[in-house]
Amino acid sequence: QLQLVESGGGLVQAGGSLRLSCAASGRTFSGYAMGWFRQAPGKEREFVATITWRGGSTYYAESVKGRFTISRTVYPQMMYLQMNSLKPEDTAVYYCATRYGTFDISARAYDYWGQGTQVTVSS
Repeated sequence: QLQLVESGGGLVQAGGSLRLSCAASGRTFSGYAMGWFRQAPGKEREFVATITWRGGSTYYAESVKGRFTISRTVYPQMMYLQMNSLKPEDTAVYYCATRYGTFDISARAYDYWGQGTQVTVSS
């Protein structure tokens, strides 16, 4: 089945930038919307950003709007999250996910998940 692997996480100072990548294998992304979610210790998993399979429409959580940019490519089958002006409250494990159909802001709508990549923002 479809497999997703995140990479690009790490330690960065407040105000810095990171770019997360999500590589897909096993199946094509055709017809699949994709999204980024994050989860901090002791908190529920929350929506970050999502994008349609054609890449024509995007939607962001209010907390990251203007700072993060989601994008994807068909070849290679990749999704990215460019994170700028990072804040300590952005510290979390970031997960990529995909679902067949339109994008959705609810984690419950997604069937395929990566294992996550740690992002730590120091102050």
